[in-house]
Amino acid sequence: MEDGRNGPPRPPRRIPAGAGSLTQLEAPSRPSAPQPSARRPWIFGRILAGFVVLLVITAGGAGAGWFVRAQSLSINTDEVLKSVGPSVVRILATTCGATGEASGVLIADGRVLTAASAVDQPKSIVVVTPDGRIRRANLLGTSADGVAVLQPIGLDSTPVHLPTTDPDPKAERALIGYTAAGKQTVNQVGSAADPRALSEVMNATKLGGPIVDKSGGVIGLVTGATVQSSAIVPLAKLRGYLAASPAGLTVAAGGTCPQSRGPQAAVAPALQVAATPLNVEVRTLFGNYVTLENQQDFRGLQSLYSARFAKGMTEARDRHNHQTSYFFNPKITDVAPDGSYARMSYNILFAPTATGADGHNCNRLDVRFQLVRANGKLVIDRTVPMALPVSCDSD
Repeated sequence: MEDGRNGPPRPPRRIPAGAGSLTQLEAPSRPSAPQPSARRPWIFGRILAGFVVLLVITAGGAGAGWFVRAQSLSINTDEVLKSVGPSVVRILATTCGATGEASGVLIADGRVLTAASAVDQPKSIVVVTPDGRIRRANLLGTSADGVAVLQPIGLDSTPVHLPTTDPDPKAERALIGYTAAGKQTVNQVGSAADPRALSEVMNATKLGGPIVDKSGGVIGLVTGATVQSSAIVPLAKLRGYLAASPAGLTVAAGGTCPQSRGPQAAVAPALQVAATPLNVEVRTLFGNYVTLENQQDFRGLQSLYSARFAKGMTEARDRHNHQTSYFFNPKITDVAPDGSYARMSYNILFAPTATGADGHNCNRLDVRFQLVRANGKLVIDRTVPMALPVSCDSD
């Protein structure tokens, strides 16, 4: 047949070796859809991120810079007191106006700066160091804004420097001076740009105290006749007063008054024996005695004397002996168990022209006071020197 159905059979179709069996129908695979190409980074985003990083770095740097600057302007009062304190001194004087107590600071060439109000018309001046040494001092000159320059005799303490450049107006400052009890203190007084009111830290005995920076340099001096009128004389002015040819400094004359006085505050002697009721009573008696001597209340002193002692130490004689005197640093060193005597050492400042002064102006005395009771209270019956007077400035 033409269709070949009656022709001889065809041989079976051979399957190539290795071909898989046709056990299931496999759908023809479709071509995978095209994937989108990777997006390139957003240029603006990268710029923004970089800007943010820059801001963070800049802010961090600015913060660190602010911190470093703040640290450079701050002051550690404990450190400056430790470094400058040994050169900050007490000034004591007998003057015609009874103004003689202040603070001061030792600078180059052995000179001392203090408040002129404390040494106005002086009859005698001494400088007292923190370790208790006492040195006579001469007044070299004063300025219109209240600075006085003194020249102590034989004072060898380390001076404080005056910086060669003006301080940063925002730098913190401190005032070092003395309390009325003779204790050295330090107080922050803010900066020149943001000052603290001096009235918050001042007392009369801090007049003449130095204003110092964090390095311990003197950048000002507190002057004034009173606490209320106190002000800071700046570094630029101080440099002029200390120049080889001082500008604005006037040579000051000593006082010519026949009667001068020292500080007028009440004095309480140091009690170097047990604080028994008897010894405290003795301290009260001697405190009144020293205070009235300093105030030159010679009539009031008569009430502290026995009738016998008052006959010899009359009001007129007391005035003659002590009309230029100032008693300071009294110490009670011994008291009899029955109160019959007590021993007190003290310093006495006086005019070099006073009777028996021999050109000196300060002595250390050691006296035993014989005591009796009159109307139930202790009074002074006699005085006995326990040693010859010794100059205050002999160590």
